[in-house]
Amino acid sequence: MPEIAVTRKGSGPEVLLVHGGASPPTTWSALEGMAERWTLVLPYRRGYPPSPPPIDGGQDFEVDAADIAHLLSGRPHVVAHSYGVLAALLAAAASPAEVRSLTLIEPPLYFLAPGDPEVARFERMGDIVLRDGLEADPAVLRRFLKLTGAPGVDDGPLPDDVANGVRRAQGTRPPGEARPPLERLREARVPALVASGAHAPPLERICDALAAELGAERVVSPGAGHFVQAAPGFESHLERFLESVG
Repeated sequence: MPEIAVTRKGSGPEVLLVHGGASPPTTWSALEGMAERWTLVLPYRRGYPPSPPPIDGGQDFEVDAADIAHLLSGRPHVVAHSYGVLAALLAAAASPAEVRSLTLIEPPLYFLAPGDPEVARFERMGDIVLRDGLEADPAVLRRFLKLTGAPGVDDGPLPDDVANGVRRAQGTRPPGEARPPLERLREARVPALVASGAHAPPLERICDALAAELGAERVVSPGAGHFVQAAPGFESHLERFLESVG
């Protein structure tokens, strides 16, 4: 497979930043100041230029995991957001000794909350949007976009960048199919931090369950919705965690 594009900024220990549905610049701009102390490694998932298009036309967390695995040779800290957490967990579980730490931000790991009606409803909304794209029921589409942090989706035409993001996501493999072997990471004692933004109860419950599964540190950083990494104080908390790992 053609390799994905990767950019590097800064100096110091490597921090691999794995984005989800938004582009790397949109996802990680709030952490740019960390480049004064860390080497920030930003892969562009398939379908996000300048990386090549997705394999077989649709984004897939297992393909992403294979791409991420090639970037673990320097034993980086891994910080992942949303859909990108699925690939990060799969790659880390396959080679836990090559991961210095994991920071996992609001992943769609629905299987961790079985029988929870709000989580099930959130999963259905996401699956509809991934399947139907801009043809999804407008109320469902706008509700899901708001929960996932898209700006300007309350009424009127969707902003161009948001509409393009929906088109890009259409055909993505549903995250509900992901089953990362969390027990491997727990048994390997990979230090982990699980973060959420106190804006969506289903995501809070998923994050609580994930932290319990991994024996991870848990942080709630409100103020930026789904883009928790932009919330006040989050960067400082993240750096303290990374420094504690060494």
